[in-house]
Formats: sequence, structure tokens, C-alpha cells
Amino acid sequence: MYSKAALKALKQDFWTSFGKSFPRKWTLYNTKIKGLEFKFHFDKKNAMVCLDIDDNLERRLELWDKIQSLQTVVLESYLSNAIFEEIFYIDQEKDISRVYVILEGVSIHNKNTWQEAMVFLNESMSQFENFFEDFKTVLED
Repeated sequence: MYSKAALKALKQDFWTSFGKSFPRKWTLYNTKIKGLEFKFHFDKKNAMVCLDIDDNLERRLELWDKIQSLQTVVLESYLSNAIFEEIFYIDQEKDISRVYVILEGVSIHNKNTWQEAMVFLNESMSQFENFFEDFKTVLED
């Protein structure tokens, strides 16, 4: 079991190592589309790369419809293992819409799995960003 300080240091060490191993500027929150953002996630059970839609319900449904209309393209040309969830709970009281890919069997607590997680995060986010660049105009309309 890690103390809060030790876990914070471990997470910081991972993300610093990731940034040094794959130095580039990611799109993440800078999509220029309100309510649409990309996220990295790595915890004690899995690594995940997400495209999140988090806005008021009307805008969220509008963006979700656009993303869902591109689902076949995403699965066939970018991320064959992407999971599309119109309602994804990020805590007990908040839900968003999310498209994500997940790598199980890795843990931020196990440094032996870090390289595998880093490669997964890099490759998956690159594919999400390629999709986004190719279809940004569709999502902006």
C-alpha cells in the first residue's frame, strides 16, 4: 500500500518518464471544440486513452451523434478496439459520453508494466488525434 505522497510521486515519475520517452505536444484539451477533449489515464488496473464529451446535455447529444456517425470509420481505420459509451459515469454523480481504448493488466504500481503502458498510450492517442484531424470539420459544424 502506498501513502498519498508516495503514490503522488509514483504518478509524477510515470508521467515525467512518459513525456521524456514520447516528447510531443498532445491535443488533449486544446481541440477548440467546446466540450470535446482527449485524456490519458493510468491507474493500478489499466491504462486508457479517451475522447470525452462533457458539456450540457443538448451539446453533448449533438457531439455524440456526430461521433457515433463516424463509429465505423473509427473502428475500421483508426482504433479497432474502441469502445463507445453514450453514458459513462466518471463518479457517482457525473456522467459524460466517452469513446475509449483500454489496456488491462498494467499497473502504475508496477514499473515493469510502464513501458507497455507508455507504448499503448502513445500509439492510441496518436490514432485518436489522427482521427480528430481527419474529421475535425465534421465535428465542428
